[in-house]
Amino acid sequence: MKKSTIIILTCLFIGFSTSLLAQNSRFTTQGEIEFERSTNMYAIIQKRINKDNEGYMSQFFEQYKKTSPQFKLAKSTLTFSNQLTLFKPIADDSPAAPFFGEDPGVTQINITYTDLNTSQQITQKKVFEETFLVKDSTRTIRWKITDETREIAGFNCRRANALVMDSIYVVAFYTDQIPVSGGPESFTGLPGMILGLALPHENVTWFAKTVSDRSVATNKIIPPVKGKATDNKGLKLTLTAALKNWGEYAKGMFKAFLL
Repeated sequence: MKKSTIIILTCLFIGFSTSLLAQNSRFTTQGEIEFERSTNMYAIIQKRINKDNEGYMSQFFEQYKKTSPQFKLAKSTLTFSNQLTLFKPIADDSPAAPFFGEDPGVTQINITYTDLNTSQQITQKKVFEETFLVKDSTRTIRWKITDETREIAGFNCRRANALVMDSIYVVAFYTDQIPVSGGPESFTGLPGMILGLALPHENVTWFAKTVSDRSVATNKIIPPVKGKATDNKGLKLTLTAALKNWGEYAKGMFKAFLL
């Protein structure tokens, strides 16, 4: 067989293989993702032990380790249809973590609706006994995309890093097989859906467990309506006033409420 003929056949085979792979690739713009949030309770408790409270907090920590798991798990869903997304916690009937109650650092407090076409977000946010309805633009995140990849829920994902609220380090894994620039909670802005999210220094992660590729009617993705109307600036002012006498403990609370 002539060399030129071999080259032609090789090119045809590569082209056919590429076409076949493209046909079998998974791409979806509508469906529902179930996320699992994992909070490292041991790490969070250790951070809260200081010289002023170590007497009783160290005892509490030892007791907690005997009776409670290291990781507190919670589930949520992200429903998406083209450029609309709705993130909702799944009701959790398990007992609250001892000592922490409704601490925003260890519970899910947000229902978040995002219109990616208009870059607008509406979040129903539970702040202790009060509920706020926060309407504002989506957070601008300066992502740095890396070469690291991993598979999540059957999708190939690429890693991106960022810093939000000046001090919170974020690691995200997104897939361009779902060409929707959304993600869990308020995180958006990557060229594909975020299926994995970690805040390493906050000791919390969200990872997709399942992705259901199905048709979703736009009228099934509607923004929350319950709560006292405000925007991000107004919420910050409210929290600053409410937490002004909480000392160091207020810093973690403040960040958790504003994520």
